[in-house]
Amino acid sequence: MDRRHAAAIGGGSASAPVSTIPALVADRARRYPDAVAIAGPMGRLTFAELAREVGAVTRAAIASGIEAGDRVGIWAPNSSRWIVTALGMLGAGATLVPISTRLRGAEAAEVLTRSGAKAVCTVQEFLGNDYPTMLAESGYPLSALEHLILLDDSRGEDARTWDISSWAGFLAPGTVVAPEAVAERAAEVDPESISDILFTSGTTGAPKGVLATHRQTLEVFARWADAVALRPRDRYLLVNPFSHTFGYKAGIIACLLRTATMIPVERFDADAALRLIESERITVLAGPPTLFTDLLAADHRDYLLGSLRLAGIGGAPIPTALVERIRTDLGVPYVFTAYGLTESIGVVTVCPPDAPAELLAGTVGKALPGTEIRIVDRVGANTVPGEPGEIILRGPNVMRGYLDDPEATAAVIDPAGYLRTGDVGTLDQDGYLRITDRLEDMFIVGGFNAYPAEIERVLLQHPDIRDVAVIGVPDDRLGEVGRAVVVPRSPAAADAAAIIEWSKGRLAGYKVPREVVFLERLPRNAGGKVIKGRLYGPGRPA
Repeated sequence: MDRRHAAAIGGGSASAPVSTIPALVADRARRYPDAVAIAGPMGRLTFAELAREVGAVTRAAIASGIEAGDRVGIWAPNSSRWIVTALGMLGAGATLVPISTRLRGAEAAEVLTRSGAKAVCTVQEFLGNDYPTMLAESGYPLSALEHLILLDDSRGEDARTWDISSWAGFLAPGTVVAPEAVAERAAEVDPESISDILFTSGTTGAPKGVLATHRQTLEVFARWADAVALRPRDRYLLVNPFSHTFGYKAGIIACLLRTATMIPVERFDADAALRLIESERITVLAGPPTLFTDLLAADHRDYLLGSLRLAGIGGAPIPTALVERIRTDLGVPYVFTAYGLTESIGVVTVCPPDAPAELLAGTVGKALPGTEIRIVDRVGANTVPGEPGEIILRGPNVMRGYLDDPEATAAVIDPAGYLRTGDVGTLDQDGYLRITDRLEDMFIVGGFNAYPAEIERVLLQHPDIRDVAVIGVPDDRLGEVGRAVVVPRSPAAADAAAIIEWSKGRLAGYKVPREVVFLERLPRNAGGKVIKGRLYGPGRPA
């Protein structure tokens, strides 16, 4: 790891250095107490009020026996309470384990088990799902889990394996903890301690936990905020899930760093977003291409969208026409794109907001300051400019490693500190990076990474599936969706609709195959590996 760029993040020339997230929260409350930290339908908090609510969570965490280094899962939709809870747990020295609300019970339980989470913060109900019930029915013992804390206003009376606390019930014991304990616990947080573990499914199908520290999180997203021109008093509509780096770090952390106002929404709806842009005078909006496609498809002409200044697009290939329409039809003057992966703390490059549409669509921009990018061939030698090769990088945005997996860590981070991304690209003479291919078979569904091996592992549990391979195929709206090529146990078992319906109860929605094709056998090479290039034909449609 290159430590030349490990300087603490300052809040301005007159401020003391800030190198942990709890210190950043305290600094913003002290220096900008009346600035609005959170606004919107979920309520309004100044930075001083935010710090007080965060402190109440820290006191409650201390009263609950949460110690420095304990892992705390958050499996809930975006909300002001998510923000307060996450920052409060970080203030107690805990390590966050954000979990997507799209995951089913078994998937979430696997993340909690792998991380050894002592507590999980969730909701009783969201979009028709009962999260505590899904967890209880997952089949995982979750022996390390002691507390289940409800972030909505449910009372949590249903007795289960864990100590279930309502929100009020969780906070109440903290009232007897001295306020001074909050400052003391926060002061003990080391800048090099792990702030969060974000899980990503590797191509082997097993989830991997990516370790990031307080210092590198603040450093990387301070530079990201500079690169995209995020400003103090910006009003940022946070629609990207907080379980993902795009929502958590490029959202919450970036807003704290720039004293921008956060307007969280629990899920994206184009019409509701348009109303909020007008009523809340939103200046910044970021998301995958599908978000902007949906906004453009909605009837946006009757809304006053003139406050929008900055749009960020990431997570999938971006057509030039989409960039142009965001600027012309939505009237957003500045648009940026970026590239990153969980292992790179979420960001590697940014294409500046004032770049031409062709550059924004054709490249992912230049490396962040302090990040070194190389394009290498199969033996690790640099390619010539414009020649494709694997993208590797070094800098403060290289993860500390995978949780409890030194072998996997050594496979992607070499002794010199370079991270192998697994992506293929080119680097031009001006330093602009283009992504041209993937070394592995991952495909992107509406901005969410889908890994075939993980989906295949679940589908093989179906009693009527003998063999299966999953690939990504083009989709007009989502970019790509999954196609499952199935070898059924018998011709009578070739029921595509039944397989898709079965998958919905076991996989996050974006992982569920949209199409099932049946074959008598999968094409394999001499080594037994599926030749996926042969699976893009029609096969025998269901």
